[in-house]
Amino acid sequence: MAYRRAMERPEVEVRRSKRRRRTVSAYREGGKIVVLVPASLSRREEAEWVEAMVARIEKAEARARPSDDDLARRATALSERHLCGLAVPSSVRWVGNQNTRWGSCTPGDRTIRLSERLQSMPSWVIDYVLVHELAHLLEPGHDAAFWSWVDRYPHAEKAKGYLLGWSAAARLEPPPSEEEPAAPEAEPA
Repeated sequence: MAYRRAMERPEVEVRRSKRRRRTVSAYREGGKIVVLVPASLSRREEAEWVEAMVARIEKAEARARPSDDDLARRATALSERHLCGLAVPSSVRWVGNQNTRWGSCTPGDRTIRLSERLQSMPSWVIDYVLVHELAHLLEPGHDAAFWSWVDRYPHAEKAKGYLLGWSAAARLEPPPSEEEPAAPEAEPA
């Protein structure tokens, strides 16, 4: 069993069931791992199963997370597919210090950084944030030209809604710079 510092351990909820006889299962629910065990297990057996199931979930999640190199390849493919290959970053990487943004781009040195909070989200959401940041290499602000690039990504609206919903559930305010400009008002007839 690998040594794990207490601060690194995810929140775990154990649910005992009298109907469950032999099987143990686990899944992620929000920010915690839920482990389902038979009610007949001793506390020692429960602790062993919890450790094993948490390790299994974390191993599966680590395999599913793209590395920085994977992100760079993904960004290149997304640029080719949706931005005519015009957005070419010098680096793309995960960072752990973005608590209010999903990603950031520095057009001057062409670097893109994505928040590690995205790692557990669906791939189409990660792709949306990548396209959003890639579009900053073409248009630095959040003007209409910028959004016309971003909206070439077919899941843009769905991903925006997903991130807004996630932020609302986590009680976070979206950064003001991420908001789209208001639609122009129609002229009176």
